[in-house]
Amino acid sequence: MKEIIDGFLKFQRDAFPERADLFKRLATQQNPRALFISCSDSRLVPELVTQREPGDLFVIRNAGNIVPSYGPEPGGVTASVEYAVAALRVSDIVICGHSDCGAMTAIAGCHCLDNMPAVGHWLRYADSARVVNEAREHLNLHDKTASMVRENVIAQLANIQTHPSVRLALEEGRIALHGWVYDIESGEITAYDGVTRQFVSLAENPETRAMPYRPASAA
Repeated sequence: MKEIIDGFLKFQRDAFPERADLFKRLATQQNPRALFISCSDSRLVPELVTQREPGDLFVIRNAGNIVPSYGPEPGGVTASVEYAVAALRVSDIVICGHSDCGAMTAIAGCHCLDNMPAVGHWLRYADSARVVNEAREHLNLHDKTASMVRENVIAQLANIQTHPSVRLALEEGRIALHGWVYDIESGEITAYDGVTRQFVSLAENPETRAMPYRPASAA
């Protein structure tokens, strides 16, 4: 804990004064461009990976970067998505998985989660990805897990489109969806191309979208 407190003191002493004007503006308002949904894993820090400042991203983090489909009893993820899209009117949503994800490893390896029933229940929101992944052949568990990470990103992109606020924003042509996978060791990101239905290098294909903006009149 001492290191965390020391870090805060360093922030207060060095980093905060350098951004005093920024924090003054943010004290009474926020206007993030994107909603970034990622895993809670300590190795993936959205603001670090995207080199964004405070106020740039509205972030949701949970085990497995999961977005439950919209239902009659909305939870915290649903409320946060709705606020970001309907109130803050973000123009982009990124769902970002990552390599060596513990949640996806547990699903791919069929690990027993009897001692963590809440985790087991939560990961049921990735069932559609699991079913698709199980139907495919894999070289080994590492390959199966990596495939599960990608399939889960695709599944959560489908889930988030069941949210009324997101559906409306898509119909109005004011939002785009992005599906990313971050590789911890290399620092590379692959992005899901909604046209080819393949993951491609984001660095080589920066315009890649899972679902692009479209005119409100588009069919």
